[in-house]
Amino acid sequence: MRLLIVEDESRLAASLKKGLELERYTVDLAADGIAGFDLAVDGDYDLIILDLMLPGLDGLEICRRLRRQQISTPILILTARGDIRDRITGLDSGADDYLPKPFSFEELLARIRALARRPRRLNTEILSFGDLKFNLQTYEVSRAGHSLTLSRREFSLLEYFLRHPRQILTKDQIIAHVWNYDSDILPNTVEVFIKKLRAKINFPKLPLLIQTVRGFGYRLDSHV
Repeated sequence: MRLLIVEDESRLAASLKKGLELERYTVDLAADGIAGFDLAVDGDYDLIILDLMLPGLDGLEICRRLRRQQISTPILILTARGDIRDRITGLDSGADDYLPKPFSFEELLARIRALARRPRRLNTEILSFGDLKFNLQTYEVSRAGHSLTLSRREFSLLEYFLRHPRQILTKDQIIAHVWNYDSDILPNTVEVFIKKLRAKINFPKLPLLIQTVRGFGYRLDSHV
């Protein structure tokens, strides 16, 4: 999953980013409301973690503007405001959940998992394509009953393909979804990771997965 954190407390933002990346999430940061809104509009995110008290543009206004633009990305509000009226205002502005500060990291993870299971974005606990299966809760990946060991980046790459089966994905789309916004990506980075992932998910006598569509990109499909 690709997450956007909009938080102006730099230490908290850095801590959340580090912790979530250890949990195999891809995370982008924005330190003010204007930058956060721009990223939320232009980026392909699975979840937005949003502080309310932000410079430039506050969290409530970001929620309202995103919903007015028909952007349905789930929004989890983090804020020091604990009053019930503030929570109601946040939810009425378009947020999906509300977590008051201070909070435990374990509870944040549970909230993220709960929002990911909601049907709005057609998320399920298990993504599959033929005999290839990916459990989003346990991060267990298998092919034809064989357990596979993937790196964090390979998990993100495979998840993106499984969410877009039989669709041609360009290198730019893959980079935008699988890597952080500020990552320094070399021209052959995508090819290198595609090659590594193919080596792990393909087996003799089984259909080959992840095809190269020359001049366009890659596609999760099968052929013998």
